[in-house]
Amino acid sequence: MTDFIGSNIILKRISRIAVKADIQAFVVGGYVRDKLLGLDKTDIDITVVGDGIAFAEVVAKDYNQNLSAVYKKFGTALLEINDTKIEFATARKESYNINSRKPIVEYADLTEDLSRRDFTVNALAVSLNNDKNEVIDMFEGLTDLKEKVLRTPLEPEKTFSDDPLRMMRACRFASQLGFEIAGDTFHAMKLMKERLRITAGEDTVVSQERITDEFLKIIASPKPSIGLSRLFKSGLMEIIFPEVNNLEGIDQRKDFHHKDVFWHTLQVVDNISARTDKLWLRFAALMHDIAKPPTKRFVEGTGWTFHGHEDLGARWQKKIFARMKLPFDKLPYVEKLVRLHLRPIALVNEQVTDSAIRRLIFDAGDDIEDLFTLCRADITSKDPSKVKKYLENFDKVEKKVAEVEERDKIRNFQSPVRGEEIMKICNLQPSRAVGMLKTAIEEAILDGVIPNDYDAALDYLYKIKDDVLAKQ
Repeated sequence: MTDFIGSNIILKRISRIAVKADIQAFVVGGYVRDKLLGLDKTDIDITVVGDGIAFAEVVAKDYNQNLSAVYKKFGTALLEINDTKIEFATARKESYNINSRKPIVEYADLTEDLSRRDFTVNALAVSLNNDKNEVIDMFEGLTDLKEKVLRTPLEPEKTFSDDPLRMMRACRFASQLGFEIAGDTFHAMKLMKERLRITAGEDTVVSQERITDEFLKIIASPKPSIGLSRLFKSGLMEIIFPEVNNLEGIDQRKDFHHKDVFWHTLQVVDNISARTDKLWLRFAALMHDIAKPPTKRFVEGTGWTFHGHEDLGARWQKKIFARMKLPFDKLPYVEKLVRLHLRPIALVNEQVTDSAIRRLIFDAGDDIEDLFTLCRADITSKDPSKVKKYLENFDKVEKKVAEVEERDKIRNFQSPVRGEEIMKICNLQPSRAVGMLKTAIEEAILDGVIPNDYDAALDYLYKIKDDVLAKQ
């Protein structure tokens, strides 16, 4: 039997408080689900039949702490103990106007409270008023947990109408837990996808922040393609991320065809997710071919081309970040990887100059290892010999990069002669001319005209300064 209470020192203490205060309290949802699955779960949800906020205050007082947050309108409170977040909620039922996400909240019993949960596997509860560890299962959640199925406690149309974001949560849980979405539940998602477009006023919008949070959790899951493919097949992707949705489709002309970019992209995201937990590297993998559809051209004798898709895709990122309300401090990183993702493989040729290698190192900077990780993940051929060849080519490029970097120290370099010295030597005030001279020195180093050291750069400045300034 799974020990839900005794194995957790915090729950054990809250259980004693509940018994002493004669308050009906239950640990519910994800904590119970993950315990049964053998997974670690630090956050805890507690439902109280009665006043959840009042019980939270009793617990906080026992711990000699203050509540982190109180939401009187919803009857909930948050308490943080060390690294554990505990949400106390009043057992409640909610109803909604069809055009609103603003709930009408009423007190309820445990059955009504569990019925409004998103999925049966999250509608499981264990009483904190005894140590029997018996799971309260009113909607066959234990069966669904065993069969790895996501199903709604009530009719799925009702569940999704109340909170349309639950449709995305179905895709997210499928991706995180490796569960299937029940047929009637998935059918309802297809029928009700437009509920994510609520636009009747500020209080009624399914916020972009909530949508984006669920989307990023899918990207962060062990195998993101599970959730992404279900977003696509349900029609939700078209609403929440049309650029990704538009990647799907195979065209064939004469003997030329190209692989479906959507499914290729999902494979790349899975490939990179097997190599790294870095969320924004995974996101860059999702974005790497995002601009292929508008750049697709058929060239007689050559086949399909996508010239410039890497530059266009990088330029698209700003509007994508703005619409999705993604953190703008991550924008330069994603732009860089999308723009550069074709560069490394172009350097395989034995005739490639050190200058080209230096420029790649300079442009990628500290993100060059992530760039190579992306490039390796981009190999999705089903032919093992081709995969082997491509990987060997990347080995060659990485070796060249390491050799040039060791010799020339190009990564994140700047002109050894800095702006202040340029102004002094050339008798200049801060101006565009200073930047041009500094850039000219950097370009000379990248092109191998001079080595990356101070004396050579200073000599070069004296050599070029009059010509450069004469062109101003």
